[in-house]
Amino acid sequence: MNLHIHSETNREHQSYIENKMFEFNMLHFPDDLKGRYQVVNLFLKDEDNQICGGLVGEICWNWLEIEYLFVNEELRKSGYGKKLMLEAERIAKENNCEFLKLDTLSFQALDFYKKLGFEVFGTLENAGRHTHYYLKKDI
Repeated sequence: MNLHIHSETNREHQSYIENKMFEFNMLHFPDDLKGRYQVVNLFLKDEDNQICGGLVGEICWNWLEIEYLFVNEELRKSGYGKKLMLEAERIAKENNCEFLKLDTLSFQALDFYKKLGFEVFGTLENAGRHTHYYLKKDI
């Protein structure tokens, strides 16, 4: 067999790899955690229904992973980021998650997350000449 490596943007091929990895993972997870996947999208909107921020994440097995948290700059330090995070935590608890996890860079919101009870469990130095922090919060 003669195989070749190709670099391409192909959603169908990407889905194939993702689905095969998912199938493999399912062989190793307990039955009570199988099928536990849910997208979590929370949007902060103004009276004109314009998005001013939000949180994007997903519940996967026994955790909620926060992929993105963003609040428009003029609204920061007004408590909206905290409200979004607390709502995500409420959803995680409601769905029997055991922890939340996320990552942030040194110029982003490390102290904010620590104030919310997150703990650093790993770091990666020189990530774009910054430190990349991996955080977890048991719930």
